[in-house]
Amino acid sequence: MSMSGRRVTLPAITPLVLQKRVIKIYSEDETSRALEVPSDITARDVCQLLILKCHYVDDHCWTLFEHLTLLGLERIIEDHELVVEVLSDWGMEEENKLYFRKNYAKYEFFKNPMYFFPEHMVSFSMETNGEISPALILQMFLSSSTYPEIHGFLHAKEQGKKSWKKIYFLLRRSGLYFSTKGTSKEPRHLQFFSEFGNSDIYVSLAGKKKHGAPANYGFCFKPNKARGPRDLKMLCAEEEQSRMCWVTAIRLLKYGMQLYQNYMHPYHGRGGCSSQSISPMRSISENSLVAMDFSGQKSRVIDNPTEALSVAVEEGLAWRKKACLRLGNHGSPKASSQSSAISMVIHRSQPWFHHRISRDEAQRLIIQQGPVDGVFLVRDSQSNPRTFVLSMSHAQKIKHFQILPVEDDGQMFHTLDDGHTKFTDLIQLVEFYQLNKGVLPCKLKHYCAKIAL
Repeated sequence: MSMSGRRVTLPAITPLVLQKRVIKIYSEDETSRALEVPSDITARDVCQLLILKCHYVDDHCWTLFEHLTLLGLERIIEDHELVVEVLSDWGMEEENKLYFRKNYAKYEFFKNPMYFFPEHMVSFSMETNGEISPALILQMFLSSSTYPEIHGFLHAKEQGKKSWKKIYFLLRRSGLYFSTKGTSKEPRHLQFFSEFGNSDIYVSLAGKKKHGAPANYGFCFKPNKARGPRDLKMLCAEEEQSRMCWVTAIRLLKYGMQLYQNYMHPYHGRGGCSSQSISPMRSISENSLVAMDFSGQKSRVIDNPTEALSVAVEEGLAWRKKACLRLGNHGSPKASSQSSAISMVIHRSQPWFHHRISRDEAQRLIIQQGPVDGVFLVRDSQSNPRTFVLSMSHAQKIKHFQILPVEDDGQMFHTLDDGHTKFTDLIQLVEFYQLNKGVLPCKLKHYCAKIAL
C-alpha cells in the first residue's frame, strides 16, 4: 500500500541495561566481602559467586540469610528470590546484614519429611489407608488441591503488650488460625491470625532477651509493608522440633513447587555464575555405609551389631598404630615426644574445631547451620582444660559428649568411651565416628564451620 511518499521514522530501540549495585555479604566470623551485582541477581547466584571466588566446595547447602539486627530476627532468602528486592525493603537507618553460611536443613525435608513433620502435629484432609509415606506427605504440601494440617499449641505475643498467651493454632493452605475455645477446630471457633502470601517467616535469635518470650524457639510473621516492631506477629514454640515443623510447613505452603524446583535444579539462575563442572561433595549417609569383613576370600556385610562394634574397636586400635608411624614414631624417645606434641595441636587447623567457645555458643552455631542428625563440632572444655567436648545434633536436640584423655603405656590418647577405643589425636577420633556410630546416637555427618570471606 502506497504511503503517498511520506517517510515514517521509527523510534530507536534502546537496549535494556541492568543497573548494578554493590552489596556486602558477611560470614559468621564477621569478615565481609563487597560484590558488584546486577539488579536481577538471585540468592542462589550470589552463593554461587562466593563459592567460586572463595574456592569452596558446593554441596548445595550454602545459603544466604537476611539478618535484621535490631529485631533479632533472621530468615533464609530462598534461592529464587531477587537479592536487590530484599534490600529495597530495608530502611536507611537499619543495621541489617546479609550472611553467607551453610544450612544443612535447607532442603533436608525433601529427603526425609518424617523428620520434620512428627505424627502428633500433622493431620490430613484426605482419607489415607494405613501408614503415610514420605512421598505422599510432600505431594500433599506441593499440591494445590490438598493440604496437610499442622496443629499444636504455641505461645503468641499479644499485640501492643509484653505478655504471651498459650493458644492452639492450625496451619492451613489459606493461612494460620487459632482456636478461641481450647483445641476446637469448628469454623465458629477459629480466628484468622496471619496469611503468608504477603509476609515473610523469620526465626527469632534471642526471643527471651529481646521479646520476653517464654522460650528461645521463637518465630514470627513480618508483613512485607511492616512499619515497625508493632506489626510483627510473634510466636514461640516450646522446643526446636516444633518450631522447625511450623517454619518448614509455612515455607512449603508459601513457595510450593518453586521450592521443589530450587532443590531439584540448583543451577537454574541467571547462568553467569554456574559451576556445574564442580562436583558436589558427597555427604555421609546412614544408609550408604555398612560394616564389612574383608578377612576371607569373599567380602561380607556384618549384620550382627555386637560383631560390628568389635570390628570398630579393632579398627580404632589399628588406626592408632598407623598414626604412630604417620607422626614419625619409630621408637626413639625424641620421635615419641615429637609425635605426642604434634597430636596435641594437629586438630587446631581443622574446620570442625572451635577452640574455647561456650556450650551455648556451640548450640547456637549448630542450630543456625541446620540441626539435622550428625551436624557436629569439637571444642575445648570450659570446665576441664585437659579435655574436649564433641557437640552434635540428633533428633533435633543438641547433645554434648566429653572427650577424655587416657594414658596407655606412657602415651596419651583421646577417648569417648572410657578407654575402650583410643585415638592418638582428635582427627582420628572424628574420622572414626564419621564411619562408625560407636557410643554416639548417630554417625558424624556434617561439620559446623565458621568460614571467612
